[in-house]
Amino acid sequence: MMYYVIVGVIALLSMAVSSKLKSKFAHYSKLHLRNGMSGAEIAEKMLADHGIYDVKVISTPGQLTDHYNPQNKTVNLSESVYHQRNAAAAAVAAHECGHAVQHATAYSWLTMRSKMVPMVQVASGLSQWVIMGGLILSASSPLGSMVFLAGIILYGIVTAFTLITLPVEYDASNRAILWLERKNMVSQQELAGAKDALKWAARTYLVAAIGALATLAYFVLRFLGSNRD
Repeated sequence: MMYYVIVGVIALLSMAVSSKLKSKFAHYSKLHLRNGMSGAEIAEKMLADHGIYDVKVISTPGQLTDHYNPQNKTVNLSESVYHQRNAAAAAVAAHECGHAVQHATAYSWLTMRSKMVPMVQVASGLSQWVIMGGLILSASSPLGSMVFLAGIILYGIVTAFTLITLPVEYDASNRAILWLERKNMVSQQELAGAKDALKWAARTYLVAAIGALATLAYFVLRFLGSNRD
């Protein structure tokens, strides 16, 4: 029952933050940039200002699908961000370029996160099944406890990844805001909007990390409790 309570609370919190994020972006999408630049133009200028010329800025379908791909060195901006000329688009474009700057400067947290990706892809797909199998086996076999522990370790890898993601995302936002302000790319009102939008975007990662940590703690406590029994 406690597991479902944790999942329910985190799901509700995640929905609330996601809803707030969408409303913030909708609001700041109406705050048009005084310089008239599109998200794509903002991204290209930020890359150039940091001496990065081997990264392409491209448009990708969907909403809030923006991301930086270190494998093919592309800043992928959703269609609205790529074309629009507002504070929300500027914030997202600069944030994704912040990841490109991290990559170019070998930012340690991003390097660590990238190295974990293959392992996390395996762990995230297996952890819940292994944990479930361990719990079922525990009722009839001592082997269940070991399987349960293996599942916890796998889930621990996923949790570590969500925690490492936090400094990566916050640093990218800090780089974005610093560049927008130093280069006088936006007005003070536009800058405040960009800051607020990125703040709520970062909170989605924070909620994910808290949820993963709370779930891991539950599994660990359950494992320790079953061993005492």
